[in-house]
Amino acid sequence: MGDQLRVARTVPTLRRAVLRWRAARERLALVPTMGALHAGHGALVRAARRRARRVVVSIFVNPAQFAPEEDLTTYPQTFNSDVAMLTGLEADLIWAPSTDVMYPPGFATRVVPAGPAAAGLEDRFRPHFFEGVATVVTKLLVQCAPDYAMFGEKDYQQLKVVMRLASDLDLPVKIAPVPTVRERDGLALSSRNAYLSADERTVAPMLYRVLSESADKIARGALLARVLDEGGVAIERSGFTLDYFDARHAETLQPVASLGDGPLRLLVAARLGKTRLIDNVAVPIAPVRSAKSRGR
Repeated sequence: MGDQLRVARTVPTLRRAVLRWRAARERLALVPTMGALHAGHGALVRAARRRARRVVVSIFVNPAQFAPEEDLTTYPQTFNSDVAMLTGLEADLIWAPSTDVMYPPGFATRVVPAGPAAAGLEDRFRPHFFEGVATVVTKLLVQCAPDYAMFGEKDYQQLKVVMRLASDLDLPVKIAPVPTVRERDGLALSSRNAYLSADERTVAPMLYRVLSESADKIARGALLARVLDEGGVAIERSGFTLDYFDARHAETLQPVASLGDGPLRLLVAARLGKTRLIDNVAVPIAPVRSAKSRGR
């Protein structure tokens, strides 16, 4: 802290910095990003700072997680403003490799996850996605050797995939979830929100509204299948094209039939115009009423 923010673009440069911090017995936290930073990323950096003396933020738009028809070439890239933001947040180093550094000529290894990565949510619509995520995250964790790696809960399935990956590969890192950051009207912050038109932006918060109302109904004992059906209809009536709106076990992402099947998470993905939005909320655990209170 207090040092000038540096940018590393090669693995040897990155590792020299990491080795210096390790020699000084300083804890290190990694915040993986694809740039176009916003307040949600800021929350990740602040959470990292609370856990570690040194904070590395990676900025790499990972081509391995984009399908040919997706928005790799138009994905927002705002490196100069990202640097300014991270300077204000007192990050220590930006790890910004080129594609050739991350995937040099002859690169032939992929990490193929299962478990949460094959839950039938994002993987059903983006079958390429989690292999690309798992491969780049594994590389980032090996390159940066952090004590902690911060991942937002907005990308909930991704969070669970990364937690499983780190556990299965015995990687010496703690994957630290960070709660979703929202606009005042409830819309989850995302770099892709910039794609929304003015009219679409007024509709977009409906996604979170339906999630929250549905979670409350389930917590109060409403029939799960009925709540999901009604919520899906409400989302589509608002103008979205729904990919999925589902309830899953919060840890395994396996399908559930009722509130009693364990801690639940509601997850949704839907398109509004050309923009695909995802979000999720936990289903609250209703407090157990005492026999005395039930008799009132």
